[in-house]
Parts: sequence; structure tokens; C-alpha cells
Amino acid sequence: MRREITGFSNPLLKEIRGLREKKLRKRAGLFLAEGLRIMTEAREAGFLPEMLFRVKDRPVHALEIALEDEVLRNGGDVIETSADIMAKLSGKDNAQAVVGVYRDHGTALADIERATAPIWLVAQAMRDPGNLGTMLRTGDAVGAGGLILIDDCTDPFSVEAVRASMGAVFTQKIVQCRWDEFMTWLRAGDGQLVGTSLQTDTDYQAAHYRSPCFILTGNEAQGLPDDYEGQCDLLVKMPMRGKADSLNAAVATAVMAYEVLNQFRRPARG
Repeated sequence: MRREITGFSNPLLKEIRGLREKKLRKRAGLFLAEGLRIMTEAREAGFLPEMLFRVKDRPVHALEIALEDEVLRNGGDVIETSADIMAKLSGKDNAQAVVGVYRDHGTALADIERATAPIWLVAQAMRDPGNLGTMLRTGDAVGAGGLILIDDCTDPFSVEAVRASMGAVFTQKIVQCRWDEFMTWLRAGDGQLVGTSLQTDTDYQAAHYRSPCFILTGNEAQGLPDDYEGQCDLLVKMPMRGKADSLNAAVATAVMAYEVLNQFRRPARG
């Protein structure tokens, strides 16, 4: 259905603005994605918004027209409003012209088919939504199966994480679980758990990786707990030639993911 919101006091506007808060997202099972580029990525991955908010009276891109038509065909709502109300909705003065309301699509650990991808990313106690979103984007780039979030990580469906993922939140499986649950599941099948750590002499390029490879990155400030490191099949580190003792967590994950990918791309030795 196509409709219009003209007043700031509209109750639906208040409800959708509330999705910027984690507890309200969890309660509703919904999250926000902003901008035509991310929403087009979502559509190509098979995800449509339940509600599409758009600023009226402006030039419209062909991709937006196609998205609107598909939302309406699938029983969703297209809601037109003003630029001022859209800024209120997004919480930004320079708001995007389109915002989508999507159903939370987290995956249960038991539903993961590890053999479907050679690389999986695992993050433990990741706090920064920008890092988490960047890890999702890296996972998409290297053909990873998804991102497994261990312990108390930031919400992958926050506006900031979704924005940083550049649409990869729709292409990657996303699992949230506890460490003991993850380890029980991992050891029930094939999988090499590789942790990034300063407590090893093994260079990340000298190590041998096996598929499926689960690349484990710890908390930005504290790294991996010692007992978690002790349960890894392999610990590796990257050389630090300057004064810094470690890389940003998302950057380290990307470096590791491409090293593993490059090893898997090389012809097998006879």
C-alpha cells in the first residue's frame, strides 16, 4: 500500500524511530537500512523491506522505482514523506532519500552448513559497530559463509553496523551465540579454528590453513581471552614494523581473510 506521512506526531514515525534503539529492535524483530545502494544490495540478495520510506517531490532513480514496485507487489508499504520528517526518522540532517524497515534475519548456529563456504569469520566481544559492519563487508568480499558473533558483541542490526556493512548484512549469515555453544558445534564437524594473537611466534603467512577455516578475532581492546586462545587449532600473528603493537580488529580480520583466501586459490602441490 502507498500512503503519506505529513506530521511529525504520526505514531508510526515514533515507532520506526525507536528501531534505532537495540531493545526496541529486539522487541519488534525489525531494523533499519538507509540509502538506495544498501537497499538495492538487499533486493539483489532476496530481501525486501516491509516498509519503504521515501522523500517525495524529487527526481527518482530507476532502481528506486523498481524497488518500490517490488515492495508493493509483495504486500509491503511505500510511505512518502518530507525531507524534514525523513531527517527526524533517521536522526541525521543529511538523511538518505530512502529508508527501509527490514525483518531481522539472524541465523541459528545449528542451521549453519559449514561446508558451503571455505572461510567463516568469528568475532568475540566485538564492541564497535563500524568494525562489525566492516567484517561483514570483508566476509562478502572473500566469499565467506558468514559472521559468527561470540559472547556480548554489538548488535549487527544497528544502523551503524548496517551502514558500515555496505549491504553485506544481507549477503552474510549472521549467528549470535556463546563460546561454549560455538565450540561444541565446531568440534562436531570439520573446521580449523585460527586465532589472531600476540602470544605466538607463528607468522600468518607461514601457517597452513584448512577449509573450512574459522578466523577468530578478539575484542578490540583486550584481544582473545587466554582460555579461548588455548582452544584454537592455530594461533598466528602479523608482523608489526612500527610502534603500534596491533592492527585495528576489522583490518586484522581482512588481512587474515585474504591470506587464507590466497592460500586456497593456489593450485594444490603434487
